[in-house]
Amino acid sequence: MNVGDAAHRSGLPAKTIRYYEEIGLIAPARAANGYRDYSGDDIHRLAFLRRARNLGFSIDDCRQLMALYQDRSRASQNVREIAAAHVTAIEEKVRELQSMRSTLQKLIHACHGDE
Repeated sequence: MNVGDAAHRSGLPAKTIRYYEEIGLIAPARAANGYRDYSGDDIHRLAFLRRARNLGFSIDDCRQLMALYQDRSRASQNVREIAAAHVTAIEEKVRELQSMRSTLQKLIHACHGDE
């Protein structure tokens, strides 16, 4: 399928798909005419990348996860370590957001609402 169809099926913009190819995250086959020819497996990889990026995984994290995914002899410990590091980062963001919320709530209570 062409990049437009791949974009529709994966939920990613065509520009993003081309970028992922440019940086080596995916490598679709080429048709005889030179056009990209995305397979069902490519669509699954693209959907995985979309979900991972939406969850906040960096491009480097995605590259590692894709390599682990494609390596059938992979150690699940590697995937676990990457995911655990991401959970730690999320927990830190949550703490920072809670602190910011507390500060803003204090500001709201300190304001009398006068015009």
